[in-house]
Amino acid sequence: MSGPDSLLVGCVPEPCHFEPFITEGESSPGASCKVPRALITHSHFRSPAGPGSSGHQPALDRQPTLNVIHSRHQRRTMEITRSRCCLILSFVLLCGLVPEVTAGVEETSDGPSTAQEPIWLTDIPATVELIAAAEVAVIGFFQDLEIPIVSVFRSMVQQFQDVSFGISNHSEVLTHYNVTSNSICLFRLVDKKQLHLDGEDIENLDAAKLSRFIHINNLRWVTEYSPMTAAGLFNTMVQTHLLLMVNKASPEYEESMRSYQEAARLFQGQILFVLVDSSKRENGKVMSYFKLKESQLPALAIYESVEDKWDTLPITEVTVEKVRGFCEEFLRGVQQSDHKVEDDSGKEEL
Repeated sequence: MSGPDSLLVGCVPEPCHFEPFITEGESSPGASCKVPRALITHSHFRSPAGPGSSGHQPALDRQPTLNVIHSRHQRRTMEITRSRCCLILSFVLLCGLVPEVTAGVEETSDGPSTAQEPIWLTDIPATVELIAAAEVAVIGFFQDLEIPIVSVFRSMVQQFQDVSFGISNHSEVLTHYNVTSNSICLFRLVDKKQLHLDGEDIENLDAAKLSRFIHINNLRWVTEYSPMTAAGLFNTMVQTHLLLMVNKASPEYEESMRSYQEAARLFQGQILFVLVDSSKRENGKVMSYFKLKESQLPALAIYESVEDKWDTLPITEVTVEKVRGFCEEFLRGVQQSDHKVEDDSGKEEL
C-alpha cells in the first residue's frame, strides 16, 4: 500500500509526478492518467505544474475533500509503475472508500466526558519526552494563541484518546523544531514520520479537516484496518504490509495481539502491521482479496507493492516466532506460493 505522496492514484502508463494534496475535482490538463469513477468522489490527484501554471496548491476548504499534507521541505518526486498502482487500486476498490469523518466529540452512554486539554510544553526536554513516549503525538506549535485553530486543536484531545497531544508557544521549542509560523505537527513512531500542517493550510483548517488528517495518519505498531486507516497506509513509504486476520471476539484474541504487537517492533521501518477483524462483514472483501476462507482463520497475509507479490499463512496460534519467521522468509524472497497481482483488465482506467 505504500507509494507516492499522493494518497490514492490510478494506474499510470508512464512515470508521473504527484503532489501531496488529494482534492476532488481538480486535475491539470497534462495529466497522463485519471482516477476511476469509483474513487472520484473522495480523491483526485494533480500532475506537477507545467509551463504557464501558477503552481498554486489546492485549498483545504473544498468539500468533499481528503487532504494529507506533508512538509513543504519533505516533498519528493516518485515514479510509479503501472503494476504497483494497479495493486493499490485493486485493494482500494475491494476494501472501500475513505469516509468523511465527523469532527464532533462523541459522548459516552454516561454523558459527555470530562474536558481534557493538550499538555503544555514549556521546554525542549518535555517536548522530546512526549514525542518519544507516544506511538502517535500531535503537537500544536503556535506563535499566536488567539487564532481560531487553537481552540479547534484543543477539541481534538477528547476525540482521539489514543493520541498524545501537546501545545507550545515557547520560542526555544519552536526554534528547536524549525517552526517559523503557526504549525501542527504529527509525529509517528512506527515509521518515524513527521507530517506538518502550516502556512495557508492552518489558515483554512477547520475541525473536520483536522480530524481527517489525524484519523488518516494515526498509524501504530498495529493499526486496525478501516477505510480511513487504509488511506494512511497508502501514504507511507514502507512498502511491505502484514495483515493479521482474526475474530476480535475469539478467546485467543488478546494473547494473539500481545504476540503480534511484540513482533511488530522487530520490523520497524520494514513492515507495517495491520489487524483485520474478521467478524466485521465489510472486511470479508479483504479476506477474499487474499483468497482466504473463514475456516482458514486466523491467518497472516503479507504483500509488497514494488514487485506486486503477496503470500498467506493460515495459523492456529499467533506467536512471535511464527510471525517473525513468516516475515523474514518473505523479505528474503521465499514464498509459500507464487501470488501475483491479477490482470487489471477488469479495472477501469480513465
